[in-house]
Amino acid sequence: MSKYPKKELAQLVLQHIVANHIENVVISPGSRNAPLTIGIVNHPKINALSIVDERSAAFFALGMAQQLQKPVAVLCSSGSALLNYYPAIAEAFYSNIPLIVISADRPKHLIDIGDGQTIRQENVFKNHILFNSNLVEKQNPNNYHSDNSKEENSILLHNNKILTEAFQIAISLMGPIHINVPFDEPLYETVDELYNFDFKIEKKENKFLKSSLLDEEPLEVEELERYAEIWNKSVKKIVLVGASYPDSMLQTQMDHLCKDPSVLVFTETTSNLNNGKFINGIDKLISSLSDPKFQDLQPDILLTLGGMVVSKRVKQFLRKYKPKHHWHVDRKNSPDTYHCLSHHFSISPQLFFSQFFFLTEKKESNFQKTWLKVKESRQLNHKKILKQVEFSDLKVFEIINQSLPNDIQLQLSNSSIIRYSQLFDLNKTIKVFCNRGASGIDGSTSTAIGAASVQNKQTVFITGDISFFYDSNALWNKYIKSDFRIILINNSGGGIFRFIPGPQTTNALDYFETPHSLDASHLCKMYDIDYYSAENEDELKGRLKTFYQRSDFPKLLEIFTPSMENDRILKNYFLNIK
Repeated sequence: MSKYPKKELAQLVLQHIVANHIENVVISPGSRNAPLTIGIVNHPKINALSIVDERSAAFFALGMAQQLQKPVAVLCSSGSALLNYYPAIAEAFYSNIPLIVISADRPKHLIDIGDGQTIRQENVFKNHILFNSNLVEKQNPNNYHSDNSKEENSILLHNNKILTEAFQIAISLMGPIHINVPFDEPLYETVDELYNFDFKIEKKENKFLKSSLLDEEPLEVEELERYAEIWNKSVKKIVLVGASYPDSMLQTQMDHLCKDPSVLVFTETTSNLNNGKFINGIDKLISSLSDPKFQDLQPDILLTLGGMVVSKRVKQFLRKYKPKHHWHVDRKNSPDTYHCLSHHFSISPQLFFSQFFFLTEKKESNFQKTWLKVKESRQLNHKKILKQVEFSDLKVFEIINQSLPNDIQLQLSNSSIIRYSQLFDLNKTIKVFCNRGASGIDGSTSTAIGAASVQNKQTVFITGDISFFYDSNALWNKYIKSDFRIILINNSGGGIFRFIPGPQTTNALDYFETPHSLDASHLCKMYDIDYYSAENEDELKGRLKTFYQRSDFPKLLEIFTPSMENDRILKNYFLNIK
């Protein structure tokens, strides 16, 4: 049976996928994308996966790319199917993950004439995409590779040029690109072999986040010396690290920074950095500070790196008590998060510190010592509070945190879950991930399942109820591994809106909070997931004793917490942590 598409344009896209080492393509079923589907499914160098729901498929692919550190492609049919990719594309855009979005389309003469499954697909993601690739199908769809005219060869070369640029941008700039491919009928014709084009299909070496420092252009020493001079004179310096992929070199460099008594290193759960001298519970440290104490903490220099920062309190602090100098280190992005950015070092943090450390020296200061004592005091109060606190989201997170096995991948959903994680010291062997680019709740489960599918380690996913039920189609997926574990904290609605002061002052709390009486038992039965539940501390500890052990099916543990008490308990925690 013939196995490759007869359409020349489909073959061209297929060969670019292979040439650029895109090994995984997540396909959502459809008809208009049939030429590409046929080629991808049959090519020996491509792993084709099928996920029906396009929103879930895109987040699944994003989770794969997050873990593989390689681009992953998604393919869909024409029409509204494409729009369902948008949330994951926005996340990929802000999290610097190369997602290759490929959409089939109707040819131009069928757009806006009332044809089915047809929308305006060109440039539809223009605000959150690195490159839009709108290809052109030859005017005569029945005139194939063997007898191209001069004009049609020109179209072919045009498409090849666009595809070359698209893949190079996705790989070198680390982000999503969109390839829109129009196909006229017939769609299902096949041939036996791949075409030999009369030109070379260029490829970009994949160095996504794993590039050697030798591949980067170092900064000019004269430039660094100016900043090193300021650094060496400053007695209060804060280095703040947002979301980061685990990296042993960066860990060593941050450890080295702690040897300087004038430096405080602030880290978040998603930074994947650990050291006893790091301030890893930022909200615990600063939540109850007075104005004079904030002034004492106000840095001369703020040096930031990594992705998005979760802590709203640290953003408020640094926006009000601005540093004299704010420097950001990143090869690509320079967000002015604290409204005082003074310089962007356009380079990887690893290479920056490799150069910078040769020019810096320790500065005598009590800055680090003073605030590490405050951290120690906060940690003692943290333990005292948790010994007395009743069953709640806070207590549940403490129990879960203590139960997590060594050397797992931990995926966290957004909203309350990621914020509770900031209050606890996680096991140093655990790697932590969360969709903090756009910070939405909409694809957390799908992302976690995609990430787990390409990991040798066990993946544990902790989620809230609204996020979980919102993305329930994530379970409609044949690639969920048997060791995948979901911990669902069900507080019967968006509990974060009871903690935020604004919503409760209105008469519309139910519309912020989305109260419900749902549980996950029926979903688990439908999708062959072993279901467990707990409603108190003893039940929870009992369930967790065997929860992570090997099994024939994935497992979900649903923990029911008191929706009317969680906000009060968390507020009291912050009142008493000082």
